[in-house]
Amino acid sequence: MLAMQLTGLAGGPPAGLAEALELVDGFDDVLSHGLGRTGEQRGAAIAALAGAVAATPLGDRAAEAAGKVSAGSVGGEHLVALAAARAALLGAAHDALLAHLDESLGRQRERWSAPAPADPVPDNQLAGCRSWLHELAITGWRGVGHDLAAACDQSIEGLLAEPALRRLAVLLDGLAAELRDSSPVATMERLPARRWADLWTRAMLLAELGRLGQGADSGAEAVSGRLLPLGADVHEHGTAVQVQLHAVLEPADGGPARLVRVSVAAGKVDTITGPAVWGLLQGYPVLLAALARHLAVEVDGLPLLPGGDLLWREDKAAAGEPTDPFATARLLLAGALVPATPPLDRHPARVAEPVFIEGYRAAKADGGVTFTLDGATLPFAAGRLPGCGPLTPELLAASTACVGLLRWDAGGWLLQPLAVQATVKKKPVAAHNGDWALGTTDPKAAKAMAKTGDPVGVLRERAGRLLRS
Repeated sequence: MLAMQLTGLAGGPPAGLAEALELVDGFDDVLSHGLGRTGEQRGAAIAALAGAVAATPLGDRAAEAAGKVSAGSVGGEHLVALAAARAALLGAAHDALLAHLDESLGRQRERWSAPAPADPVPDNQLAGCRSWLHELAITGWRGVGHDLAAACDQSIEGLLAEPALRRLAVLLDGLAAELRDSSPVATMERLPARRWADLWTRAMLLAELGRLGQGADSGAEAVSGRLLPLGADVHEHGTAVQVQLHAVLEPADGGPARLVRVSVAAGKVDTITGPAVWGLLQGYPVLLAALARHLAVEVDGLPLLPGGDLLWREDKAAAGEPTDPFATARLLLAGALVPATPPLDRHPARVAEPVFIEGYRAAKADGGVTFTLDGATLPFAAGRLPGCGPLTPELLAASTACVGLLRWDAGGWLLQPLAVQATVKKKPVAAHNGDWALGTTDPKAAKAMAKTGDPVGVLRERAGRLLRS
């Protein structure tokens, strides 16, 4: 059965996906050079993007925006319309990929229900970041230098002080840091055009949704029950780190098991890497213990967003009994209720569906690692292995079972491992991304950390010294 499912995934992309991504690439090229100088060819790319959403509620606004921008008149409302059109096109691509995956895996997914609007954020708190995003779009990535990259610093500082705007603030902080590191961008041989356009688009829409009172964290319901971890996905950036736990929630009221995510994050500097990043998350001892010791967690009244994200609060969680993530995946994953995807998260890069496979044959191939099950072959996403955990390409090549995330990248499906079972030196080994959450268990990694010292501890000690002086 699973081999047939993998064969379905390996059979090629959904119809129309390549054409949709080509339209997005055309608009991203316009952003690279700037909306202030479009010309005939780039004006046609903007018109093509607007034309792709002509039959949707965005159609009229996108067409007006395309006409105004091509005529040299770029207003804030036009940028929002074009960002929305780009997001809608990528959202359609996301939906096609997810439908393909659900059909192959026989997975049932909840339908999206829009939450009630929240209180709008005062517009003056968003004006600075909108102005900066506007200037980036007019100038284009090729025109960004140190001054423009740093022009949003004060606005970001203000956003970070407001909890409702922290998601936008972290996003803008990361984009600004990348632009500063790349400045002057005109000297770059190759731009990360899709990535920067994705960040710009999401920031534009987050700012607009905040102004309208439609925040990403609205519509939560309180849930209680037993949380059974599957594995941790670590997202690390020069200025931030996020650990996202994928888990199965068994509700206390006896309802069906549900797939959920728990995310915690912290700001950082780029010198904090590898196992040291766990030191930034010491404010979450229950969660870190669950990851490192493979414990269930009893939760009481945690807010659950419609998209499946549990808003973590340590005071509403308590460590439970030991549990085996592989047993959880084997027994509960296939039948767990899968949440709908929030509109703003509909993007091919955001497809990350937990799966469990076993009995495959892994091998190194073309600089990576692939796995084969009854003739169906897919690659592991070895490039996504975090440096703060024990998983390595060598361990993947020796593995026979994996809890991971199915993702879409570079025109095909691949599996990002969260945990694997392998045979090393004729002995069974299980390794999980979160095994080092309470400290590294690998002698070589521990020796390396002892030699370099604890960067988190050093920075905290220096900060304390400054505050005392």
